[in-house]
Amino acid sequence: MWGNFRINDFFDIFVVALLINRALVFLAGTRAVQLIKGFLMLGVLAVVVDFFEFRLMSWIFNHFFAVLFIALTVLFQPELRNFLEEIGRGNLWRHRIKKEEAETRTEEILEALLYFKANKIGALLVFEQGTGLKEYWRSAVRINAKISQELIISIFWKDNPLHDGAAIINRNQIIAGACYLPLSENVELSRWFGTRHRAAIGITDVSDAIVLVASEERAEISMVYKGRLSRNMKEAQIRKLLNYYFSGIRDETRRAFLSNIKFFWRRFANVFSKN
Repeated sequence: MWGNFRINDFFDIFVVALLINRALVFLAGTRAVQLIKGFLMLGVLAVVVDFFEFRLMSWIFNHFFAVLFIALTVLFQPELRNFLEEIGRGNLWRHRIKKEEAETRTEEILEALLYFKANKIGALLVFEQGTGLKEYWRSAVRINAKISQELIISIFWKDNPLHDGAAIINRNQIIAGACYLPLSENVELSRWFGTRHRAAIGITDVSDAIVLVASEERAEISMVYKGRLSRNMKEAQIRKLLNYYFSGIRDETRRAFLSNIKFFWRRFANVFSKN
């Protein structure tokens, strides 16, 4: 089986897998993910139809997949255009955030939170992770701006039309403001929790997002993750959390990536040594 396998084939497979990985990371959080899932389900159904020799359905699937590539260019036209633009800019591979950039973004957000706390201003910051939150910011006010203390404060200023909703942030920018989140349906929650805190718990019940809440009544900062709330976060705790969000996960991803390379390299080295 491995007699005709060359070392070039290993690198060929590796490069293709890497390109697929970067494409999936790029498409994460967009409607293209749901379309891909739909195509995969149709592919599984086509295999089942072929196995049981359903002639009519096999004929339909054969003609459907014949025009699949044309359908893909139409359905994924916005994503394909953005994907090619990112390749042209060289941004497709820039998934790592430099330490200086992570610290800068951390301090900008931290200063805004401390300002909210000192002036008893309510705020709700949602930090997107693996689970895409597009369904919550799609109908909100798009911002797509650099993370800055001044912009965050202005969003939640009491006379700003955006201050009632949440701001959704990723590792690169402020995505949107005035985002309305699902409220937690947990009937055991204390009456202490207002709408802002219930929304923070609600979004973490359906995603892996990290949420920071500034309370205008108690002048404190709380953190919510996976439905659990930690009250009265200290400055050092918030800084550590934000630093981890903007840079810590990068290190874990890199270690896992290198570990996988070493694993596959040992497997193929053993195969070649046996042959």
